[in-house]
Amino acid sequence: MSDETLARIAAALERLAPPPAAAPDLDAADAFVWHTEPDRLSPVAQVNRVPLDLLIGIERTKETLLDNTLRFARGLPANNALLWGARGMGKSSVVKAVHAEVRASGEALKLVELLREDLPTVGRLLGHLRETPHRVLLFCDDLSFGHDDQHYKSLKAVLDGGVEGRPDNVLFYATSNRRHLMPRDMIENERSTAISPSEAVEEKVSLSDRFGLWMGFHPCTQDEYLEMIEGYCMAHGLTMDADTLRAEAIEWQATRGARSGRVAWQFFTDLAGRHGVRV
Repeated sequence: MSDETLARIAAALERLAPPPAAAPDLDAADAFVWHTEPDRLSPVAQVNRVPLDLLIGIERTKETLLDNTLRFARGLPANNALLWGARGMGKSSVVKAVHAEVRASGEALKLVELLREDLPTVGRLLGHLRETPHRVLLFCDDLSFGHDDQHYKSLKAVLDGGVEGRPDNVLFYATSNRRHLMPRDMIENERSTAISPSEAVEEKVSLSDRFGLWMGFHPCTQDEYLEMIEGYCMAHGLTMDADTLRAEAIEWQATRGARSGRVAWQFFTDLAGRHGVRV
């Protein structure tokens, strides 16, 4: 075989198996998004978030999550957290707000968002993060698994870490509409068709048990909904008659058929636009 042929074969092999990516530069920003093909951590110039004190109706959750995150940022033991429950009640918002609060306290905590569809690559991501001296809050929003979805097995690498163990400098927070991450009918189907029903279900349900903190988010009351809107108005300097504000806010949630923190923000966005207030 000629030297030229060997050179072509070597070049082809290099293209098929490129060299490992360099360790990410986490000094480039405070927050990043993990992307694949190729693997990289893309810095986020400005995180989309609201201040922690504007998240109304979840005071106990804010306190617990902030305390847990501060302990982790200071090198103390802390738990992975699952934030589950009603849509639009601030599950992802509180994670981003807590990260900002911890940063404001002087701790150099980094935030890395992992998209659900990239869960199979989490082992490679953890390998990169293991090499950095920074403490990293790994965040997966809207985490859930459907029928025949095997991505949940990849998540165990984050929570338990296998032989290597989860890196000491990485903590995992996830949000989900489901407490057990799996659809109830999927769990019931496993129970009814398996030879050993309890064992078939246990593997999937136990995934949630691997989170040290479970925090539930429930639909807000009308008073809490109105308090959210009043808080947004105060924070952005928007003033109007209290009775008119209340009537318009209630009408807005009635037309939406829902009442949540997200609906409160959507109403305030419309209100601010009509009054020429920038947010």
